[in-house]
Amino acid sequence: MTYANLQEALQILGLGERATLGEIKARHRELVKRHHPDADAQGDPERIRLINAAYRIVSEYIAGYRFSFTEDEFYEQNPDERLRNQFMDFYRN
Repeated sequence: MTYANLQEALQILGLGERATLGEIKARHRELVKRHHPDADAQGDPERIRLINAAYRIVSEYIAGYRFSFTEDEFYEQNPDERLRNQFMDFYRN
């Protein structure tokens, strides 16, 4: 897989630079429902193949991702918790 393949897959799925696993799965389901030949007379089997191929590429990419459980990464993912933590320290003193 190349970066260009990943970018094309993200474009097909209509995803931005950041997405959660739940958002990726939901978007895949939504697109498959929309374009499935059994659901609509306008369904496009070729489009379904492209969507599924794009989903496989994105899934392959995220399967190899190493999750970071460091404190800095936690606060990057949860900025509200960083603020709460800072103010709790302030009020404790």
